[in-house]
Amino acid sequence: MDVSITPTSPKAIMPSMERIDCQIPAACAGMRLDQALAELLPAYSRNRLQQWLKTGQLRVNDAVRRPRDRVVGGEAISGDLAFEIETIATPQDIPLTLIYEDADLLVIDKPAGLVAHPAAGNHDGTLVNALLHHVPELATLPRAGLVHRLDKDTTGLLVVARRLSTYTALVEQLQARAIEREYLAVVNGTPVAGGAVDAPIGRHPVDRQRMAVTPGGKPAVTHYRVLRRFQAHTLLRVKLETGRTHQIRVHMAHIRLPLLGDPVYGGRPRLPPGASRHSIAAIQRFRRQALHAERLALMHPATGEWLVWRAEIPADLAELLAILGEDSDA
Repeated sequence: MDVSITPTSPKAIMPSMERIDCQIPAACAGMRLDQALAELLPAYSRNRLQQWLKTGQLRVNDAVRRPRDRVVGGEAISGDLAFEIETIATPQDIPLTLIYEDADLLVIDKPAGLVAHPAAGNHDGTLVNALLHHVPELATLPRAGLVHRLDKDTTGLLVVARRLSTYTALVEQLQARAIEREYLAVVNGTPVAGGAVDAPIGRHPVDRQRMAVTPGGKPAVTHYRVLRRFQAHTLLRVKLETGRTHQIRVHMAHIRLPLLGDPVYGGRPRLPPGASRHSIAAIQRFRRQALHAERLALMHPATGEWLVWRAEIPADLAELLAILGEDSDA
């Protein structure tokens, strides 16, 4: 199967273009045109392919065809595909810690306190503003290329697509649970062993600003294992199988192991019996969820290479772990 996709996007914030030249395989004979193209060009959604066919951006044997038309195999597919600007945000020179960068994607180590997207109360100073300054053409992509999110006060790794085809492919990997995301979390409590939480998550029935385990929610699965126990807290390695809003925070609270410092789901800080003043002060002043996206692994959409990245534990969390360890080892 020979598919040629040539990026032609300029460096300015203009609608980006990609040139498509390919041929319908004989094995697709009898399929609907949009169905055959979805198999031939899996990086693009079927809805987007249908739109390009209807507008004539994608042509079959240099003619406009309907998505429902049947193919016989061997048809030549060509077109210059334009991606309109979808992100409205002001580029801002906000420092970014880049773990990896190439022509297709970026991997960023997000600090605590940085909101992902502009929204009510956070119109600027967000990760999207920073990304648009670093890579202006991200303005043409959904969510400025952000494939997944981290909460404002969660630190660690995020992947950002630089091309629509990369974005679509990574979203498909995420939906297929093929992207590995592992976190370090400090929880209140000392579980005997690791385990898994398989419980649906949706909006809280009363407080719509919060999420909750609810029968009508979306399926959510979180795996966790014990790395180190302290007097009243535990360091866990947590692996996401799904990616619901606040998933780790909600699931850990649901099994009565809320994250230390979580202002929404954590409850009151748990103080170890006989803890030193130093330890008590450290626990009380840690005012964000103790959660760090430490490992990210995925298949590079362009090269097929399996890539793995790790982010160092941020200074505030490292300090907290050291102080908890002092009391635990005493």
